Amino acid sequence: MEPITLDYPVDFGGVEIKELNMRRAKVRDQKAARKSTKNDADYESVLFANLCEVSPDLIDDLDMKDYKKLQEKYKGFLS
Repeated sequence: MEPITLDYPVDFGGVEIKELNMRRAKVRDQKAARKSTKNDADYESVLFANLCEVSPDLIDDLDMKDYKKLQEKYKGFLS
């Protein structure tokens, strides 16, 4: 698991989330995200939620600066 400190913590279910941990992706994670979404707009959120082991709703509540951190971490896994 790779920690990602949020610049803008999220209040989710009465708990302040200050950090997310993202694990490295497997092919099955990508397939599961594709299968569970109906449009491309939700795909990445669902994938990141799975990799961070949180609800997609939490990912949707992130500030865009913090969401970009998730994107960068994920891209780093691919390089």
